[in-house]
Amino acid sequence: MQRTLKKRTKIILAILLGLVLIIIGGWLALQAQIYQPAPQAQQVAQTKAETSVKQGLLFKAKQPQQPLVIFYPGAFVEPASYSKSAQQVAAGGHTVYIARFPLDLAVLGGNRAQSYLQQDHGSSYVIGGHSLGGVMASRFAKQQTGAQLQGVFFLASYPDERGRLDQTKLPVLSLTASRDGVLNQDKWQVARKYLPKTAQFATIKGGNHAGFGDYGQQKGDQAAIISNQVQQDWIATELLKWLQQIN
Repeated sequence: MQRTLKKRTKIILAILLGLVLIIIGGWLALQAQIYQPAPQAQQVAQTKAETSVKQGLLFKAKQPQQPLVIFYPGAFVEPASYSKSAQQVAAGGHTVYIARFPLDLAVLGGNRAQSYLQQDHGSSYVIGGHSLGGVMASRFAKQQTGAQLQGVFFLASYPDERGRLDQTKLPVLSLTASRDGVLNQDKWQVARKYLPKTAQFATIKGGNHAGFGDYGQQKGDQAAIISNQVQQDWIATELLKWLQQIN
């Protein structure tokens, strides 16, 4: 009897140990997939962002104008990777929140923007994101009925049917890059039907998918033929022009 119990206990412990190892292995595999910010982007995050913000980074404008900006990163990309353009937008007068999600996947926390809106209660805002982040940002926008939401923007991204905006009058900005090897161009073209007819589009020549952040080369992407800083400056300039139109 005791031998049988000991044998069962050993089997149970072996199974539990195996499960723990599988979980640890899976977590390590996911961590290996996450794109880390380049040193320059990390430095901007450390020196310019407020690290006290829960669930992300905050770049405060010195003399804030409306609307504020909420940004959803691409899949498996650390928030600090978008610090350079975010800091420029904040310097242009618009406070920027960069969201952080579980496992760096916006699909696991698509309503994260709500926590920022509670902190800046009553502020008008625009929301957008890069790649998968843009998809989830549009889904959040689709659910909003108040006047606070002033617009939606997409960086190498597009809305799916669950985030369609074609029945709204929201200002929409869509930015792409000519050497993007990750964005599915066919799906991007199809998704244009989910955007308002007034949506604005712009493409940067020589830029790529990873260039919408600063985290090095991304799997499946083409090499950019312009510098990352040039693409970051362009993103910030286009966003600020669009925000000025809204304001």
